[in-house]
Amino acid sequence: MAEAYPCFFSPISLGPVRLRNRSFFPGHGIGKTRDFAPSDESIAYYEARIDGGTDLIFTEIIHVDETAIHAPSPRLTVDAAVPRFARLTEAVHARGAKVFGQLFHPGRLLIRNPDGTRPVAHSASALPDERLFNMPRAMTLADIDRIVDLYADAADRMKRAGFDGMEIIACHGYLLEQFLAPGLNKRADAYGGPLENRCRFLVRIAEAVRQRVGDGHAIGVRLSASHLWDGELSETDLVEACAHLDRSVRLDFYSITTGSFGSLANSLLNIPPMGNHTDVAVPSAAAVKKVVSKPVLVAGRITQPARIEQIIADGEADMVGTVRAMIADEDFVRKMREGRPEDIRTCIGCNQACIGHRNIGAFVSCIMNPVTGREHIYRDLPPASPPGNVLVVGGGPGGMKAAAVAAARGHRVTLYEKKPALGGQVRLAQSLPDRSEFGGVTTNLEREMDLAGVAVRKGVAVDRAMIEREAPDHVIVATGAHPWLPDIMGAEDGAIVQANDVVSGSARVGNRVLVADWRGDWTGLGVAELLARNGCHVRLAHLGYGPGEFLQGYVRADWVGRLHKLGVEMIPLARLVGMDGETVYLQHTTNSEPIILEGIETVVASLGNAPDMTLEQELDGWAGSVRYVGDCRAPRTAEEAILEGFEAAAEM
Repeated sequence: MAEAYPCFFSPISLGPVRLRNRSFFPGHGIGKTRDFAPSDESIAYYEARIDGGTDLIFTEIIHVDETAIHAPSPRLTVDAAVPRFARLTEAVHARGAKVFGQLFHPGRLLIRNPDGTRPVAHSASALPDERLFNMPRAMTLADIDRIVDLYADAADRMKRAGFDGMEIIACHGYLLEQFLAPGLNKRADAYGGPLENRCRFLVRIAEAVRQRVGDGHAIGVRLSASHLWDGELSETDLVEACAHLDRSVRLDFYSITTGSFGSLANSLLNIPPMGNHTDVAVPSAAAVKKVVSKPVLVAGRITQPARIEQIIADGEADMVGTVRAMIADEDFVRKMREGRPEDIRTCIGCNQACIGHRNIGAFVSCIMNPVTGREHIYRDLPPASPPGNVLVVGGGPGGMKAAAVAAARGHRVTLYEKKPALGGQVRLAQSLPDRSEFGGVTTNLEREMDLAGVAVRKGVAVDRAMIEREAPDHVIVATGAHPWLPDIMGAEDGAIVQANDVVSGSARVGNRVLVADWRGDWTGLGVAELLARNGCHVRLAHLGYGPGEFLQGYVRADWVGRLHKLGVEMIPLARLVGMDGETVYLQHTTNSEPIILEGIETVVASLGNAPDMTLEQELDGWAGSVRYVGDCRAPRTAEEAILEGFEAAAEM
């Protein structure tokens, strides 16, 4: 059914590389590197996306300079590494797809050395960044010559490893963008000042790479525009740079994205989260396409098949990349080709298990798709042997995932939910400002259950007697959790209410509110924003070092910025002790000193949940097969609930 998306499923050439469709899987860190090269697990990750329909894989960043390592990502700095990268290219080619390597140098954006010490960073000029807090050395002419040679050497190794093309990374605030952006380049020599000078370093690298690898490989450059802080590369700068490159050096494509890791403001645009941050790079790509003669690629939270087709049909770009869309559903492109867009597991932009995992050193996954990052374990689950009757208790994310996977394996599955609607705590999360997309968790899982043939019974409570009557072969309990409230002085007076009740609308609050946040997740921040938008004077007392401490960094930074704009006062390291009239008593968590707040009408408690163990206690001593998943085991997030639901169904 490719006829539904004729432009997207038309062939294209990037220089000498012929592609069957306009899809590509953009480069991103996946956390599966072993000894600085692709592992069997990372190869399986890429293979799943090729089998899912994409025709072009871009690897994650590949370092060219052994002295400037940004992350534990691959590096092609020695000849001995070539055979290990050849394993990846051979696997991609065996499936009929193409693979391009990303040539990368971080410049000033270095994190730490492997031994934990601070690195010596280099950049166009001695200007510090606002995220990693490095003060770099301005590069000498000898430094520039050395790095040009390192790019050429790494490209040559890519050629010998069997890569079809190379993408020079000049985006996201890394080294080459540090030369391109006038706000970051204050040099007074041939590499600073006018546009031609600021592009000179990149031009030299592109020429050196072309000379080393010849005409049989595609060579392109990836660039990004940043719109939220004037110091980095603007869209105007980007377009002018691309026009100059098109005149000055022979490139085969331009890949356009957004954002920069050099500032908190623009880091939001690197991996845009939910909340109207969609198609963010398309205007920049369309502007670049008007001034260059080669194909333009675009990526940046483009998740809807109809929009993807429109971008190409309208000439805004020539190819569309989807990272998180294919992390959420590895078969995204295949389902488009088969005319089944309604079956796509749509990315909701939560950033929790993709970039959120990478920020803490874990491998990329997806809260809705536990197979991602675990392809080598779970990609091809065997049919149930023998198939049986499965009773699932609880229609939250964990129960729904368990039901869908068990039914897909051939079990006969009935899911019971005591409330009239499915979704569990997802229904609360999606009610908060700019979080409506979180409801996609429920939508996606309902579709998975429907496709697998799960029978759903809503408004039905389950107890031991019912289970014994039904006599299922397997029971999966996903009964969730309930809000927890410790012994708080003054709670009996009714001026302390639960955050869940505020979100659902069942609790009334006064005009002057304190949100007491233990969880450090979406609840405290979301309730504070909800009440502030509704005209309340809000203070947010959080137990951690900073508000939203356990949210992914870009999501947290954006949310805290919104709260600041709304006038929410944020109080760190504060534990709720009690309330007396309109006086609230907090305790500093490190020195136990009191923090006393006056004029508070209502305290909203976001103090976590306790597991609902009612059914587990009823089933004590029952001889049947039973598994407990999600919050009824231990209250955490939708990610753990869905993973445990998947694992329970996979093991039956």
